[in-house]
Amino acid sequence: MKSNTSESRPTQIIPLWPVGAPGSENWEQQEQEMILQMPDSLKVIRNVTQPSLTVYLPETSTATGTAVIVCPGGAWHFLSIDLEGTDIAHWLQSRGITAFILKYRLLRTGEDILSEIKTHLSDSHKMDALMKPLRPLILADGQQAVRLVRQRATEWGIDPQRIGMMGFSAGGMLTGNIALQHDSESRPDFSALIYSAPCEAVPVPEDAPPLFLLCAADDDMASGVSTQLYAKWRASGHPVEMHIFSKGGHGFGLRQQGLPSDTWIERFADWLQMLNPQEPFISPG
Repeated sequence: MKSNTSESRPTQIIPLWPVGAPGSENWEQQEQEMILQMPDSLKVIRNVTQPSLTVYLPETSTATGTAVIVCPGGAWHFLSIDLEGTDIAHWLQSRGITAFILKYRLLRTGEDILSEIKTHLSDSHKMDALMKPLRPLILADGQQAVRLVRQRATEWGIDPQRIGMMGFSAGGMLTGNIALQHDSESRPDFSALIYSAPCEAVPVPEDAPPLFLLCAADDDMASGVSTQLYAKWRASGHPVEMHIFSKGGHGFGLRQQGLPSDTWIERFADWLQMLNPQEPFISPG
């Protein structure tokens, strides 16, 4: 399901905060790309201090004017940069969508990152304490990403009213929080949460974007999050669609498991088509 054509290469890397990310000016950790065994090999990026957008432009002949900001997951400790980043960007790009991979700020980690994740996630109080100063910074990164894409929409051939976000796990939580907390310039035009972590417990705003929710039933965390958000969006009268596959687990991305969930991204494509059938948000694959 990956695209291997030459246009799959990123065209630009844009810093979100050219003069320095506010709130983390004194961070000294160094961003690093590494491979984790979980148990499959997973390429990740850790210690992000300078948030950015990596741009994947579609061919002009297929471009629809739609943009999607892709937010990889990684439990706030790393970004699953291929499975939930470049793989998704390539797929979107091949269907006429300009994709932007968002690198947002993360918890500081050492070389033994898997041990740190296990320790932190096993102690909810410690994890909450670690995340408390980071949450507003990550939210600001997500809001700034939408704002920046909208400001430069003409440069990239994007319709400023067709800018969406798609997030996975922790990145899904970020995507959901932006759908819940934004101003007119940072409001996504649509939001897709894929096996999302829990979002902030705030009311659904009057201008909430259309919402797409997807996960597997054997992912206890994400299935609960999805059903709760579905109920909140329905109760507030905003468009929402939800898909829960019986099996699939957590963190599958575009990985093929021999399950119906393998084709989940086609359900997202169907939903995008439905948003505006007269002027499709997405080109056929």
